[in-house]
Parts: sequence; structure tokens; C-alpha cells
Amino acid sequence: MLQITSAEMAVFVATLSLAILSPGPGVIAVSQGAFVLGRRHALAYGWGLALGASIWCLFALLGLTALFRVAPWTLTAMAMAGGAYLVWIGAQMWRHASAPLPDPAGGAMGFAAGVMLNLANPKPALFYSAVLLSIFPSVLNLADKGAIYALALSVELFFYSALACLMALPLLRRCYLASKFWIDRTAGAAILALGVSLILRP
Repeated sequence: MLQITSAEMAVFVATLSLAILSPGPGVIAVSQGAFVLGRRHALAYGWGLALGASIWCLFALLGLTALFRVAPWTLTAMAMAGGAYLVWIGAQMWRHASAPLPDPAGGAMGFAAGVMLNLANPKPALFYSAVLLSIFPSVLNLADKGAIYALALSVELFFYSALACLMALPLLRRCYLASKFWIDRTAGAAILALGVSLILRP
């Protein structure tokens, strides 16, 4: 039986939606994936990003924040590893900006790649932990946790699916193709900068 209220869930959805709308590596990556691969392939990538982000919510519900408090080095280690991964992704995007579009069948931006990209950034774990503590009761039963996770996953899936479909529109894809080099360089630099900031300020 659920103890959380519909009002609490509505506040959670609104807060999560605002957070997702702020530019981050997932938004940048799924936008570029839609430009490059089109809607069908970008959706799989977006769904991977959504699952990867929602896993941090699950970890927060299972008490990951308590581990960070007891052993702060674990957060530092995760931030360093995640930052290094984002730096690598950004560097690859920068390096291959002048390369032709990849073959969609190659799977370079598939479901697993989306999961890995959002798992590389541990900051959502802290966000989810802070939001959960500020909105919901401190003690949640299993049904509450299941409902909160399902809600978080639904919001993430909706957002990334909508973004993938929007960015794959023919007009936007034509604009991308006309300016591929500079768009890829800008996107790569942004993700690289996010990775560096994660390493320097874990």
C-alpha cells in the first residue's frame, strides 16, 4: 500500500522535469545521435540514456547516499571515473567532427552506449537523493520505492524519447548536415568540459 501522496508525486515529476531540461551530457549526446542516425536509432540510444539516469534514482532509493556519507572516497572515485569517461567521449566527438556520418548499423550509439553515458556521471545520484529526502517521508516502504522508481523511469523515457524524435526532424537534420563540423566540435567540447569539471569538483 502506498504511503506517498499524489501531491508529493506531482512535485517530484515537476522537479525532475526541470532538472532534465538543463543541458547535460545526455541531452547533448541524444541530440547529436538523432542528427546523425535519425529517429529510429536515436530512440534506442535515448532509451538507454533514460535507463542509465533512472538507475541513479534506484541507487538513491537503496541508500547510495548513505554510502557516500560513510565513505566519501567512493563518491570521489566515481566522479573521477565518470569524468574520465566523459572526457573520452568528448574527445572522440571533437576528433571525428570532420569524419563522414557513421553507419547506423554499426551500433556506436546504441542502447548500451546510452546507459553507459548516463551512468558515467554520479551527480544524478546526489540530485535524486536530495530530492527524495526533501519531498518524500524519510521512511519509505517497498511499494513507495517501486512507485517512485517507475515514475522516474517514465519521466526519463518520455523526455529522451521526445528529444530524440524532435531532433530527428528532417529540417533539423538538414541544418546539422550543413554545419556538422562545428556542431560536433561544440558538442564534443561541451561534454569534455563537463567531464573535466566532474574530475576537478567531484
